[in-house]
Amino acid sequence: MSRISSLPSSLLRAAACTGVAALALTACGSGSGSGAASSGSGEVKVGLITKTDTNPFFVKMREGAEKAAKENGVKLSTAAGKFDGDNAGQVTAIENMVASGVKGILITPSDSKAIVPAIEKARAKGVLVIALDTPTEPESAADALFATDNLKAGELIGEYAKAAMKGKKAKIATLDLAPGVSVGVQRHNGFLKGFGVKEGDPSVVCSQDTGGDQAKGQTAMENCLQKAPDINVVYTINEPAALGAYTALKAKGREKDVLIVSVDGGCTGTRAVKDGKIAATSQQYPLKMAAEGVKAVVTYAKDGKKASGYTDTGVTLITDKAQDGAASKDTAYGLDNCWG
Repeated sequence: MSRISSLPSSLLRAAACTGVAALALTACGSGSGSGAASSGSGEVKVGLITKTDTNPFFVKMREGAEKAAKENGVKLSTAAGKFDGDNAGQVTAIENMVASGVKGILITPSDSKAIVPAIEKARAKGVLVIALDTPTEPESAADALFATDNLKAGELIGEYAKAAMKGKKAKIATLDLAPGVSVGVQRHNGFLKGFGVKEGDPSVVCSQDTGGDQAKGQTAMENCLQKAPDINVVYTINEPAALGAYTALKAKGREKDVLIVSVDGGCTGTRAVKDGKIAATSQQYPLKMAAEGVKAVVTYAKDGKKASGYTDTGVTLITDKAQDGAASKDTAYGLDNCWG
């Protein structure tokens, strides 16, 4: 893409250190040697496996991991699925990393359940496995989870949307992620909880999966408008889906009278909040997830202490139209802390 030349050099290095497929592992970070499989140095090796290598969220995650690896003197190897949902690619990446001698693997599971057998095999060989952003199912399948509280992220925008409607009858469309992905389920359920409705409530007039993709978000919104033209609240799994929804609404002349709320807090999404395309978003912090994960592997390598349980890496409601009962920060804060 043409924008790549304007990216910071550290981000470019992070992107360069990720192959186009999960099968290609590349060593990054500090230390000598040309690859993750180099031996004899006694160097601590850490693996990072993301869902894709194109989403800005995961680019920022790699950046955080690369920086932490250099600061801690360890070697980082990265891999990614060919697409969001590529479980087979992630399984192969785990196997390759274990074979290369990594001490720990950080992973954002594409399929929270299907990845579990591969994780269990890695752990059986003494590899520390930490899930980032998306929990495994069950969560205990990984040693630890470093992630946004996605239920809370959904609740924050649900509470905001409820307050912003000021008692007006809601006709809600939910533009969700995909079946079987826990992060999508948690955000969806959190939104409903925050808004004060339950699954199946008649106020939810349309639900469509988007895969978190902007084009699919637009199509989903178009489908929902055909089904229920009077929709006035739109929940989206992430900001690309939200911008797709905005495009569909604008085409119908509805962009100013429909409330769109989302989750992620990327720079593009935060600017969309500032521009009034999205009313509010819940901002999460992928760089922190990865950095803390690398540090946990270093600790394990040094003294054998394994990270365990859940570590909340934080979430903040971002909006320039604050509502009573919904604690938030403005887009100036959001842009200072965004990613992508």
